[in-house]
Formats: sequence, C-alpha cells, structure tokens
Amino acid sequence: MCTAITYYTKDHYFGRNFDLEYSYKETVTITPRNYPFQFRNGRRVMQHYAMIGMAYVNENYPLYYDAVNEKGLGMAGLNFPQNAVYHEEQANKDNVASFEFIPWVLTQCATLLEVKELLQNINISSINFSEQLPASPLHWIISDKEKSITVESVQDGLKIYDNPVGVLTNNPTFDMQLFNLNNYMSLSVEPPINNFSKDLKLDTYSRGMGALGLPGDLSSLSRFVKATFTKMNSLSGETEEESVSQFFHILTSVYQQRGCVHMGNNQYEITIYSSCCNMDKGIYYYTTYENSQITGIDMYKENLDGQELVCYELIKGQQILMQN
Repeated sequence: MCTAITYYTKDHYFGRNFDLEYSYKETVTITPRNYPFQFRNGRRVMQHYAMIGMAYVNENYPLYYDAVNEKGLGMAGLNFPQNAVYHEEQANKDNVASFEFIPWVLTQCATLLEVKELLQNINISSINFSEQLPASPLHWIISDKEKSITVESVQDGLKIYDNPVGVLTNNPTFDMQLFNLNNYMSLSVEPPINNFSKDLKLDTYSRGMGALGLPGDLSSLSRFVKATFTKMNSLSGETEEESVSQFFHILTSVYQQRGCVHMGNNQYEITIYSSCCNMDKGIYYYTTYENSQITGIDMYKENLDGQELVCYELIKGQQILMQN
C-alpha cells in the first residue's frame, strides 16, 4: 500500500511512499522530450514534455510509479485492489492501458485544466503489459502547482474527484476517504478544552492531547487521515532544504516498518522508497528503506532533447556520516 502527498512552500513538491513487500529494481528515470512513446492504442508520440520519476524499465519502456513533467505536473499510481476495474476497449474513446496512463497524461498536459479536458474521452483499458506483468489495480493522484485531483476507474466508469487535501492512499474509494475526515473534525494542534462535563475538573496532562483520536495504525483509511492531518498542519521554512526535509517528515508519519505488516511466507510490507520532487525545479529526491539519507537527481542536468532513457539505480545501503 502507499501514500502520496503534495506540499507547497515557496516551491511546489509532489511525492509518495511506495509500500510493498518486494522491489522491481526500480530506478529514477528521466524520459527526454524525444523518447518515442508507442501506446497500445496505436498512437506513437515522438516529441513531448520531458519527465522524471520512479520507474521499472522493462523492454526499454518506463513503467512509472510516479513522475513529474517539465511543466510541473505530477502524477502517481497507488494500489486500489477490489475497486479498480479496467474495461474493454471502447469505440470513439482514447483507450489507454493502466501502465501507460502516467506517460499518456504527462507527455501532453501542463496543467490540471488540460488533464480534465483530456480525461473526458479516456477509457482505462484492461490490457496487460505482458504475460509476466499483468495490469495492477490502481488509482491516481494528479497535481499541478495549484490543485490536485484523484482519478479512479471503477465498475461504473471513470470517476474524477477534486482532491482538496492533496493526499491519496488506497482503499476505500476517494469519496469515502474524504467523507471519513468528518469523524476527525475535533482534532487540533492546540491543547484540548474540557467539553466532557462542566461538573468534572479535567486537565491536560501531556502535550499533543488535542490530536487524541488521530489514527496510528497502518491501514489505508487511517493513513489517509494521519497524512492529511500532518500535512495540512505542517509548517516549515521556505528554503529548498527546509521544504524537502519537512516533506519527508510528513511521509515518515505514515512510514511502514519491517515486521509490522505480515504478508505471509516470511514477507513483510515496508516503505521501499519515499520520494519528493520539486515541481518547479525538476529535482527528484528519494530515500530508501535501508538508506535514510536524501539523494537528489536534477532532470535539467541531463540532455532533455535526447531520445534515450536516463536511469539512476537507487542507493540502497545506509549512508552514515561519522563526526569523529
């Protein structure tokens, strides 16, 4: 399972936790403007916006988990089991497979307004990348420098929700996730006031009691609440270092530690990587489960007019700075 967020200070940031019990040897992948995209609907795109993100490159094709294009539009796919439904190809529709949905959007859209127009004629088709890589059940968060939306392909069609919190986890459907926040409207960063009874003298005995009732478990419904509360009350300076650091602190609030979510057969779900991309500068930062040091890759230090993918393997070993 996963958590994606947006965060805005002086610049704009987009990223996620990628939670799973195994890795596909993903890399930070830059797709330059002239890399040829061959979509399964027959469309071939030779020139487009460049993008950077995390991807599993298979047969020289970037299967993006999350990415941001050079216009500052970001997109991430998150696990959506039991709810995601992809449909047979439909006439007079742009039939796009789930694994190519991110590049389909990011190659040609610069803003959410353009995305919404593009989505009016789209059908997420039930096509696998290959026999070895069947389509994953996903839904998506798409963000520009001002707003976010959530896109879900379900049994009765494509649903597009405005996402006022800029957060996405997994199940249930986004409308239910958003409605569930009503149950937590009493939470506060301030000390609580005794509303229990005027006949009882009740006092705060610890800092942070205004957030009593904030979920702390690792379920997707609870992570949505906790990430939203943390993000929407989060404060940081506006420098790049302060903003990026705070972004990772927000993601850490819903981090998955090995041993806490047992998947059977001695496998445990962990946060394989966390990412933060500066949407204005095209810099992709990441940490991995074993390496908490933040590593950055600048898209604009590469030749964005090239035709070949640029891939950086993740630095997974823990980097420790000894001071003496």
